[in-house]
Amino acid sequence: MTSVTSGPAPASAAGTPPAPDLAGRRALVTGGAGGIGRACARRLAAAGAHVVVADIDRAAAERTAAEIGGTPLAADLAEVEALGGMAVGVDILVNNAGVQHVAPLHEFPPETFARILRLMLEAPFRLVRDALPGMYERGWGRVVNISSVHGLRASPFKAAYVAAKHGLEGLSKVIALEGAPYGVTSNCVNPSYVRTPLVEGQIADQARAHGMAPDEVVERVMLERAAVKRLIDPDEVAELVAYLCSARAAMLTGASIALDGGWTAR
Repeated sequence: MTSVTSGPAPASAAGTPPAPDLAGRRALVTGGAGGIGRACARRLAAAGAHVVVADIDRAAAERTAAEIGGTPLAADLAEVEALGGMAVGVDILVNNAGVQHVAPLHEFPPETFARILRLMLEAPFRLVRDALPGMYERGWGRVVNISSVHGLRASPFKAAYVAAKHGLEGLSKVIALEGAPYGVTSNCVNPSYVRTPLVEGQIADQARAHGMAPDEVVERVMLERAAVKRLIDPDEVAELVAYLCSARAAMLTGASIALDGGWTAR
């Protein structure tokens, strides 16, 4: 992936722009033990941040934290009443945790709809609410919301996921407007299908919903709208997240950045 810069910058010995310097920053990455979250945790740690790896899978959180010298935190973010204080003191908040459920609207379980919205919309709100006072006091903060192309476009059979991501888009913009006077930015990253365990599960779900073979789902459903015909690598998402957390991205706020191989260009 080509790096995005705000203008000419000194090059490193390898001829590439220097990595974001996040030394001394404390980051919280939700869903940080796998897929996009793990890639983000590793990338932010490589840039110097101390990363709190929050995940429902305690063992996976501990493994990832040990790998990057971070702190593991076992938590079910859908249990929103238990989130108080989790994000206090963080400089960087990456709202990544999410799940998917594929079903027609008339068969979609209401309790599943409610849980997905708690996990993917109410939890980010509560975490941001706790993080902002400290960010305001320090005059610096970065909120990066891992949204989706489904935060910009809808698809059938994904009522809760699409609703949650659209809500996250609006929340992110409000954070950007309120945080701007205090040096806090808020942006959404909008990938299409990323090669993660969540997507592997979606392939099976979509195959059942559409009556297709799994290979057909990837080709005819997941990649049909994209100009670039491949799944995204989690490290590509993490690189964009690292840029958004850098000093160079201070003027980039309230944005939704499509990392979708041209899906939304159509």
